[in-house]
Amino acid sequence: MAEALISVLLEQLASIVFEHTKQAVTLILNAEEDVHSFRSNLEAIQAVLEDAEKKQVTEARVRDWLQKLNDVSYEMDDVLDEWNTEILKQQVEEGKKKVCFPTPSNCFCFGQVNKAIHHHNIATRIKKLNEKLTVITAEREMYGFYQSTIGGHDDQQLIQRQKTSSLVDIAKIFGRDEEKEMLLSKLLRESSQEGERFLVIPIVGMGGMGKTTLTQLVFNNEKVIAHFHKKVWVCVSDPFDEIKIARAIIESLDKKETQISSNELETLLLCIMSHVENKKFLLVLDDVWTEDQRQWESLKLPEILQTCAEGSTILVTTRKEGVAKMMRATSNMIHLDKLSDVDCLALFNSFAFLDREEDEANGFGVIGEEIVKKCKGLPLAAKTLGSLVWYKEKKEEWQDVLNSKIWELEEVEQQVFRPLLLSYYDLAPEVKMCLLYCAIFPKDYVLRKDNLIELWMSQNYLFFFEGKDVKLL
Repeated sequence: MAEALISVLLEQLASIVFEHTKQAVTLILNAEEDVHSFRSNLEAIQAVLEDAEKKQVTEARVRDWLQKLNDVSYEMDDVLDEWNTEILKQQVEEGKKKVCFPTPSNCFCFGQVNKAIHHHNIATRIKKLNEKLTVITAEREMYGFYQSTIGGHDDQQLIQRQKTSSLVDIAKIFGRDEEKEMLLSKLLRESSQEGERFLVIPIVGMGGMGKTTLTQLVFNNEKVIAHFHKKVWVCVSDPFDEIKIARAIIESLDKKETQISSNELETLLLCIMSHVENKKFLLVLDDVWTEDQRQWESLKLPEILQTCAEGSTILVTTRKEGVAKMMRATSNMIHLDKLSDVDCLALFNSFAFLDREEDEANGFGVIGEEIVKKCKGLPLAAKTLGSLVWYKEKKEEWQDVLNSKIWELEEVEQQVFRPLLLSYYDLAPEVKMCLLYCAIFPKDYVLRKDNLIELWMSQNYLFFFEGKDVKLL
């Protein structure tokens, strides 16, 4: 929350205050120095906010620090609204003076006194808020936050993204039959209907929906194994590192090449081409996040696959539809939605009743059905909760899980909540602000698009999208 709020507040300080320096700052005694100091403090805090937002999940003292930061930021937001109102009032008054409306002298003096008092109050509030923020800025040193760098992140400090492989336990897969058949049909085609030598197939869905599992299933399918001469699985994740990806492809194609020393991308790409030329090649890029067209083009995978046998395929899993658009592959996109109630229950039971089938008929199954309803068709949640209750041997313990605030359980937080946070952290600050605003609505509230946009407009959120290519709805 703080990251989005501060990003917006910094833009307000720039757009509201400094565009009207001659008109406004001179009217508010000594405010300019405090505003500059406030902005500098915000920028210093902004550098560590990414780490702070993640640490607050498990550290109460960091949550308290962020709450103080939020409180001061909201207060400053209110003050800036008042300041902007004063700017508008001054512009209106100057317009009236130009048309020479007669004003009684006593009214003029009284109005000027009131204005001076109001301006002094604004300046005083800014000074007090800057003093509070200075203390909060100094306190950040207590928490050992890492400082994010311009142009990227230290991926060792990010929430750990689990690395994937092509191996899969087929016995633990439920549902997805329709998606599996659709994907196999595309992979096993003899020729492309569009006349292209290769396909790019994106599998798109939110975190925990089973994109990787579905891909593992088809990757190890006997027909797929027989159909392709070469198959490679690469976990891409974030950041998108072209050299690292190219090396991983080479190492998978030829175990003897694991000691290749070159860091020249061109050399690595030529090495890949030498291994797959005139062969039917299947490349899986799992967990792709980047929507940067330049990064995708630098890897030159389409050019490499042009040299492969017809029917070669790049299979991509991603949470972001923008990745499919970047790869110009929306026509072959496969969306993964939630599991059906039946499949979600079967998945839950496979973990919850492992080696203890008799419990299902002794009242545990009824409670399990209610727990599964909380999963909302999310496979990762079903597996996590199934594993959680497997350790619990009493029905009362299962009932406690059912009645608890399920998303606050430590086991669920680690395996479900954090992966979903990755999608949140990837949003632009302006979009985070709009998303977090929706927290004012009660659970299961039916949101109406036009009404929500009007509410965002009333908060001036959409002002910060000017000149930016961001899609909200």
